[in-house]
Amino acid sequence: MINDMMTNFELYQPASVEDALALLDRNGEDAWKLAGGNDSLDWFKDRIIRPKVVVDLTGIPELKGIRPAADEIEIGALTTLTEIERSPIIREKYGLLADAARKVASPQIRNSGTLGGNVAQDARCWYYRDGFPCYRAGGNTCYADTPTAMNREHTLFGANRCVAVSPSDTAPALVALEAKMTIRNAKGQRIVEAKDFFIGPSVDITRMTILTPKDILTTIRIPGKWAGAQFYFEKVADRKVWDFALVNVASAMIVKGGVIERVSIACGGVECVPRYLTVVADIVRGASALVMCTPEYHGGLSSVIKLVIENMGFPSAMAGKPVALLGVAAGRIGAIKSLEMLRSICSHIGCLVLPGPVSVAGVNKAFDEGGSVLDPAVEKSVRGVATTVIDYLHRHVCPRVALEAMVREDAPA
Repeated sequence: MINDMMTNFELYQPASVEDALALLDRNGEDAWKLAGGNDSLDWFKDRIIRPKVVVDLTGIPELKGIRPAADEIEIGALTTLTEIERSPIIREKYGLLADAARKVASPQIRNSGTLGGNVAQDARCWYYRDGFPCYRAGGNTCYADTPTAMNREHTLFGANRCVAVSPSDTAPALVALEAKMTIRNAKGQRIVEAKDFFIGPSVDITRMTILTPKDILTTIRIPGKWAGAQFYFEKVADRKVWDFALVNVASAMIVKGGVIERVSIACGGVECVPRYLTVVADIVRGASALVMCTPEYHGGLSSVIKLVIENMGFPSAMAGKPVALLGVAAGRIGAIKSLEMLRSICSHIGCLVLPGPVSVAGVNKAFDEGGSVLDPAVEKSVRGVATTVIDYLHRHVCPRVALEAMVREDAPA
């Protein structure tokens, strides 16, 4: 690997978005956009990316700054992560984004790194970054998708040839906050939801976002609907600084009277795009009882479940609800560890853990890809977990509900 010098390129430093767009339109795929430079300079020095033209956007004033509005806040794409982390209005109204920005890399990188650069950065796969001819680089194989490869940081969901994940810490926060991304090119402007800004390999394996070489992400707008909400951000990584997430979780909740009225949750580091959890909280709030199950996979998915459960408000939306536990894994020890993790979390947040938890080893043989049970003995055990929940509801919940209904019916108008 050659790391001594960059290849030659023409450097342009436009003073306006219009000038930058004209340069990108003229040079097309030969041009490279430069924001904070932390990601770009690595590519250049390793000679993996060899642009003929570099368009430096840092001299464009309208791409910087935090601008409050009546029903939203607008953030220039070239606003540094340090500015976001320290902004009084963001910390007061949209603390989730400030918390996420604070978890990115190191203080030195946050001083120059930008919000737009963080969300638009490329995949962090070891093989892709080292110049291997993988699918994402135009080849015909994935070097990370083997049992002996370096892939601990890679996807748990949505793999399609490439198994790299979205590496951004701020992306899940923006998705949870339902931010809108403003994108401009020489033909005009369009605004997209944050959750639609990121794309997976099934859409285009060469890109992580919808940005094309001629596009510029100009601003990020956060709607006022989440201003002042209850926020939580957690990042799990091998190191606490200068490292990418194994998993992170961002949540925004509107809580009134101890009840979650609205909730938005997104995970990062588990899929090629930030994973928006659309149904988790709704299921929990509306359920009379729950069967909880999580596979143990290098601690990754268990960490996601743990963070989601622990941050469904305070008191938790699951507090006081009966829960039956089902742990599954490839091996027996992993299945037992999965159960132990679930029991610990549920007890901590005040769930009523029902007796008779079940652990299932050999998950790849016990279930097919659609989740259907293949082993009759396993099916019997799983049905036993459901029966435990139903029996509890019949004994302790349904009689009480029926009695209350009868009292209401007999009460005078």
